[in-house]
Amino acid sequence: MQEIVDRVASAAGIEPGLAAQAIGIILAFLRKEGPTADVEQLLAALPGSAELAQEYGDASGGLAGMFGGGLMALAGQLSGIGLGMGEMQGVGRELFEVAREQAGEDVVGQIAGSIPGLGQFT
Repeated sequence: MQEIVDRVASAAGIEPGLAAQAIGIILAFLRKEGPTADVEQLLAALPGSAELAQEYGDASGGLAGMFGGGLMALAGQLSGIGLGMGEMQGVGRELFEVAREQAGEDVVGQIAGSIPGLGQFT
């Protein structure tokens, strides 16, 4: 997982620790909002990702509820850890590129197609 974290950090221009937190938040969001079978297949293809999602999945505390649901809640959580919109997009695009490489286009497509607005980051 560290290789993925480092790759995402480099692509987004952020520190690896912040990238790990952002990845965990995104994966936890996918686990909550996406199709269970596809998300679990994605997590299985990215060793260490399920643990990262578990570790950072509740990082927002009650913050997510303030932003509604869906992508707005995710953006609120990522903003809450200090990411700007450009950094969020960088993290999302690189993470989904890795996901395509490891889990396949079909899995990523199913996940992206099931969450309104997510396609813009994939």
